[in-house]
Amino acid sequence: MSSATLVIQTAFLGDVVLTTPLLSALGAEHGPVDVVTTPIAAPLLETHPAVRKVIPYDKRGSDRGWTGLRKLARRLQAEQYERAYLPHRSLRTAALGVLARIPSRIGFSGRWSFLYTEARPKPALGHETDRLLALADEAPGAYPPQLRPTAADERAAAALIDGAFVALAPGSIWGTKRWPFYPELAAGLGERMAVVVVGGPDDVALGDQIVSAVRPSGRPAVNACGRLTLRESAALIGRASALITNDSAPLHLATAMGTPIVALFGPTVTEFGFGPLRAGDVALGVDELQCRPCSPHGPAQCPLGHHRCMRELTVEAVIAAIEELGALRRRS
Repeated sequence: MSSATLVIQTAFLGDVVLTTPLLSALGAEHGPVDVVTTPIAAPLLETHPAVRKVIPYDKRGSDRGWTGLRKLARRLQAEQYERAYLPHRSLRTAALGVLARIPSRIGFSGRWSFLYTEARPKPALGHETDRLLALADEAPGAYPPQLRPTAADERAAAALIDGAFVALAPGSIWGTKRWPFYPELAAGLGERMAVVVVGGPDDVALGDQIVSAVRPSGRPAVNACGRLTLRESAALIGRASALITNDSAPLHLATAMGTPIVALFGPTVTEFGFGPLRAGDVALGVDELQCRPCSPHGPAQCPLGHHRCMRELTVEAVIAAIEELGALRRRS
């Protein structure tokens, strides 16, 4: 039996995680939904309680271009969906709903909304989870971000390290979002607690550098970069006493897993709507810089050449924030 409701969300990984409250709201209203998303994000949604089926769409790989779009549209048309929700404002997303001949297509007002049957205003303020919930006419905070690692995912995460630890997520696809002092932070934290570095295959070398900084302390340190699936990484973050992260996808994984967060913001700001969501979580940034924020995502290199937004965010300030969370005393 097909779901009557489809959600198309092929934006960045963090955006997909922040869409899970919308999935919960739509599932409560219409029953389990089907979701079109990227191959990397698909495993995160496969176990979500509001999701019936996940349909991977490799828009930059095997499904790229007009041919891939039409092929997927034919597949979706065969499912005979009654309605599609389109939280990602892109031409590809809007065109997919039209080509699949889905009679009711609900999205946010904007450049491509003439391709929708119903365009709703997206709130300008608030956290992105609440703005996305507006697509389902839900009140802010009605549903939290949610991920559901399996028992096997939890076992894989538990096998990496015993006892309490702090997780560090030093990576980002946006160069200026990367705080440069994670090795120094790890050296300081290693005097008090074990450290685990989380990230993808591209972060392995940086993870090795961070782990090496902990070794003089004699505390356990694990480089988990590239060693776990995304869902296993979520399970690992869920076991951490705290996550220290840039403005990147691990921040949202930690939000969905209920892990205390210290988020480090450089070229971007929390007012964009992508900061920590829960009371008690911390976002740090150098507020007095007139050049900040400099772009919606953070460019590859500092436009002014100094990168003060990250370089002036000190290790001492980050450790103080971790201490304020109480994370160095938790889950021990």
